[in-house]
Amino acid sequence: MSCSKIFSGNLPELMGKIINHFRNDFSTLHSCILVNRIWCRFAIPILWEDPFSNPSKNNRFIEIYFHYLNENDKAQLKEYGINNYLILSDTLFNYPTFIKCLNTQNIMLFVEGWVKNLIIVESYNTFSTQDTNFPLFPSSYRWLNASKFVFLLLIKIFINNGIHLHTFEINILSDMDCNYFNIALGFILQNPNFIYKIKNLKFYFNEKIMNVNFFLKFLHYNCNSITSLHLRHSGVINYELIKYDLSKLIISQKNLENILFEHDRYGTLLPLNHLLSSLKFSNCLNTLKTIIFYEINFKGINTLYEVFQQLNALDSIHILYCYSLTLNSDFIQQIINLTKPFKLKSLFMEENNEILQIDSIQLLLQKSGDYLENIGFRSLTGDQIKQQLFDLVKNYCTKIKFFELLGFNKNNLNSVLDLIKNFNQSLNYLSIYDHNHPVGLSSIILQNLGQLLPFRLEYLCLCLRFNTNDFEIFLKNSQNTFIKKLVIRNQSRGEIENILPYIKKYIMKMKRVEYLAILENLFGNSEDLFTSMDEVEEFKSYNIKAKNYDDLYIQPINFIKEKYI
Repeated sequence: MSCSKIFSGNLPELMGKIINHFRNDFSTLHSCILVNRIWCRFAIPILWEDPFSNPSKNNRFIEIYFHYLNENDKAQLKEYGINNYLILSDTLFNYPTFIKCLNTQNIMLFVEGWVKNLIIVESYNTFSTQDTNFPLFPSSYRWLNASKFVFLLLIKIFINNGIHLHTFEINILSDMDCNYFNIALGFILQNPNFIYKIKNLKFYFNEKIMNVNFFLKFLHYNCNSITSLHLRHSGVINYELIKYDLSKLIISQKNLENILFEHDRYGTLLPLNHLLSSLKFSNCLNTLKTIIFYEINFKGINTLYEVFQQLNALDSIHILYCYSLTLNSDFIQQIINLTKPFKLKSLFMEENNEILQIDSIQLLLQKSGDYLENIGFRSLTGDQIKQQLFDLVKNYCTKIKFFELLGFNKNNLNSVLDLIKNFNQSLNYLSIYDHNHPVGLSSIILQNLGQLLPFRLEYLCLCLRFNTNDFEIFLKNSQNTFIKKLVIRNQSRGEIENILPYIKKYIMKMKRVEYLAILENLFGNSEDLFTSMDEVEEFKSYNIKAKNYDDLYIQPINFIKEKYI
């Protein structure tokens, strides 16, 4: 097929597909821009779909958008101390039209960084050339007001250029987030075309959003093509005031495929019974494929059976770090009573000040163990509970792809290793954390893990107490395993043995990984390999990309969203 397209002269279509493959690789996309005009025309729109999500991007790209301001807005910018010489007289592309994804918090952070740097530079220039009494650092009042105005201008630029967002993420996690969003809310409400085609809506909300009911009404009247909906609240909120509008938002959707319910553990509970019941009165019965529960309290949830019994397309259920999972025996019983499969793909557990009921977990795994692909344990305090859980997982779960283990001890370490061996045929992602135990446990892991690994892993994260002898044993024993992403955090205290020479010998020179991140805790301070440019360049010469630890480290919730939504 590809050859026929080449011979038929349809090369640009193939180029587009090739470049689109690097959508999340910003450095490669920037390199594509320099190849030729055709490659540039394909790469630029991808880079500008969601420029505020790239943490390594220089915030001065904001100035490119100012080319599209009218004269009145330019004059107002000057009143805030932002000079017009920053505004480009011409641009190669109509950059605002490429925007497809907006995250309100990301825009706020980029804008604040840009304004603060700008005011500091201008203050320094004034200080050094004119007035020695001019403040060198910006007052919070000055840069905050300027930041809010720039935030509003960017929203206006996007709306005035007639774009239709594909993804809209409203992150309201603080009073400051609320202030920014409230500034732009009125302009958004006046221009429904801006968001009426959104496919992905993430709504982190609290009671400080102005006219939250009106905004929810606006959404369910104007946005009914959402395929992925993520609802999370922050802070204390009276759900009696908004739960009906939240339900209408769900009911109004024509093709909702994925929904994520997330609870802020410090706030009030989501009205989950009410929201789940909404699924019965919508097209969701025949369209909804994935449900994710993240840090949800299942106490008092009694609608699960009647709702899940009617969801005809549901193919993927994920439960991550939820409360009252086993204490509420009625919740598990509702699952057991279902006459159709309960396709639980992910189960990540921690005790959350409650003791897990092994009998309930056994019933759940008997019902859904064959579907389970991702599992994790955190903060399990009792040795007996851990051992029983490991035995249940070994007996009922044979298709595990992602395994996260935080916390183990000498009494169940052999069971941990047996589990990893048992998962060998399917395992792709493995995370092991040993934060508080003596170095001997990390040594046992390193001495025995290498020979248990499959021939290929997409991801391996080891947060252990490393010594060079044990680490070398691990590297020798795992020489037949290719690891796409290797993440290492050295938890040793005091003087740390240098593991980098061993990584260069057994991994870099043998080209056994594609991405690498190393974080070492040295006398209470963290040192990231990514900050050493010489080391980064050396690994690059072997086609290994050294990354920031936080960027390469995978949180289970992010993994689930990426793989299943």
